[in-house]
Amino acid sequence: MILVTGGTGLVGAHLLLQLTGKGEPIRALYRSTASIEKTKKLFTHNKKQDVFHTIEWVKGDILDIPSLEDAFAGVDHVYHCAAFISFDPRDEEQIRKTNIEGTANMVNLSLAYGIKKFCHVSSIAALGDTKEDGDTITEETEWNPEVRHGDYALAKYGAEMEVWRAWQEGLKVVVVNPGLIFGYGFWDQGSGAIFRAVDSDQYFYTHGTCGMIAVEDVVNVMLHLMEKDISGERYTLVSDNLSYKELLDAIADGMQKKRPSIYATKFMTAFGWRMDWLLSKLLMRKRMLTRGMARSSYATDKYSNEKITAVTEYAFTPILPYVKTLSQFYQKH
Repeated sequence: MILVTGGTGLVGAHLLLQLTGKGEPIRALYRSTASIEKTKKLFTHNKKQDVFHTIEWVKGDILDIPSLEDAFAGVDHVYHCAAFISFDPRDEEQIRKTNIEGTANMVNLSLAYGIKKFCHVSSIAALGDTKEDGDTITEETEWNPEVRHGDYALAKYGAEMEVWRAWQEGLKVVVVNPGLIFGYGFWDQGSGAIFRAVDSDQYFYTHGTCGMIAVEDVVNVMLHLMEKDISGERYTLVSDNLSYKELLDAIADGMQKKRPSIYATKFMTAFGWRMDWLLSKLLMRKRMLTRGMARSSYATDKYSNEKITAVTEYAFTPILPYVKTLSQFYQKH
C-alpha cells in the first residue's frame, strides 16, 4: 500500500495519476471533499477517470496524529507531497507549523509503522546559499544561517531536518528539491499565479532567474528514486535556469498577449512592496509583493541537476515550449 499526502495539490495529484497505472493499492489524504474535485478534473483531462475510483481517499491532516494513524495502517511506502506555500509574513506560524511539525508527524509515524521507504518533496528554497550572486547551487552548497531567509525557505529547511533526523533513526528516505514547478491544473495556486498575472496583462519584468521544472518530471524522478536502492540522498530537480523575462514572454506568446515591456528597477520594487504592505493593512488582504519576493526577483543563482542526471540519465522537459502549451490550456480553462 502506498500513502500520498498532498494528493489534492499539483505534485501529489500528478503523482496519483502516475501511480494508478502501476497496479499497487493507493491511499491519499484529503481534508475536504471539494479539494478532491481538482484531482478528479486532472484525471478527466488525461482521460483516466476510469481509474480515479481505485484511489482510497482517507480524511486526515498531517497535523492531526489520530487521523494519520488510520491512514498509515497497512502502508509500506510514503510520498510526502503536502506543504503550505505562502510568502505572506502573516502566515508565518501556519507555514512553519504545517511544513515542520507536519513533516515531523509523518516521519515519526513512518518509523513507528515500519515504513520501507519515505519520499519527501522539499524545494530549492531549502538548498544552500552562494557567496556570489550568479553562482551555481548544488546539493552540497552549505546553508548559511546568517543569510536572511524567508519564512517558507526556513520552514522547508526545517522540514528537511526532520527527515534527516528520521533517516539517522533508521528510516529509508529520499528527498527531492524541485525548482518552480509548472503543470496542468491547479491554476489557483503555486505557479498558476504567473499565468493569471500574464492573462491580466502583466507589464513589468526583472532580469532575475530561477530554476524551473515540469511537474511530470518531478513525479517521474520521485517514482524512479523510490524504486532504486537509494537512501539518505537529496536531489535538485531543475530542467532549466531561466530569467523571469523569458518565462513571461513564453506564456504571453502562448496566450497571444502582449509581452511585458517595462523593466522593474530595484527602486520600483522597493516602493511596490512598501505600498503593498500598506494596502494589505488598510484593505485586510494578503500580501501580493513582499520584501523577500522583491529581493528574490533579482537573484541570478543557478541550480545544478548534475547529481540526478548522473543517477537516472533522465532527460528533462524543456520549459519554454512546455509553459507555452500550458498557457493555451489555461485560457481554455
